[in-house]
Amino acid sequence: MANTYYEPGEKRAERVEDLFETIAPQYDRINDLQSFGMHRAWKRRLVRMAAVKLGDRALDVCCGTGDIATALARAGADTTGLDFSKAMLKVAEQRNLKSEIPNLKFIEGDAQNLPFENNSFDVITVGYGLRNLSSWQRGLEEMHRVAKPDARILVLEFGKPDRGLWRAVYFGYLKFFIPIFGKLFCGDAATHAYIYESLLAYPAQNAVAEHMRKLACKDVRIINLLGGAMSINFGRK
Repeated sequence: MANTYYEPGEKRAERVEDLFETIAPQYDRINDLQSFGMHRAWKRRLVRMAAVKLGDRALDVCCGTGDIATALARAGADTTGLDFSKAMLKVAEQRNLKSEIPNLKFIEGDAQNLPFENNSFDVITVGYGLRNLSSWQRGLEEMHRVAKPDARILVLEFGKPDRGLWRAVYFGYLKFFIPIFGKLFCGDAATHAYIYESLLAYPAQNAVAEHMRKLACKDVRIINLLGGAMSINFGRK
């Protein structure tokens, strides 16, 4: 049975927007539960690898509820979080009102058509967003376009483990257990069955690294987390 929220092609963005409209209020709680809290450590590692210097300009694409953007801003970067989901941005903005971080702002925008000039940012990150784009390649190309020369580009995303047994266990967890969180907290198992469906169609860390090389990025690296179940792709423009 097809997933309500996963549809390749032109209608991909519309379905994904419906998904995040549904899950935004419970997004962070479910992330904590389904990753056993580990997503917070992975995001901290991403920010450390970004090596923010005071006064850097940072862009967090597909920023969601804003945790990576907030961490970049607290590290000293003049940070913009961009997302196309009004529901997710609302959560991010409400949190920022409480935190009162002056060097952080959130804007609505399209990750595949970023509203910035070429060579604008010193650090560009995306956490759990590239897989949701109708063209992840286009998203990566846009990140590269708005990056300054030598800027750090980082992608945190679900991965595909190389080891067959671990991949089978991991995919089984995503397919059979993760949808339970969607049913319990969002009233619809399809909201989190989407993760498995979208990952099947996403070529994951090795393909991202290869595309970074095609864009002439240097120092391209893959940091596999949890045996490759998660990954950080790193490159410099």
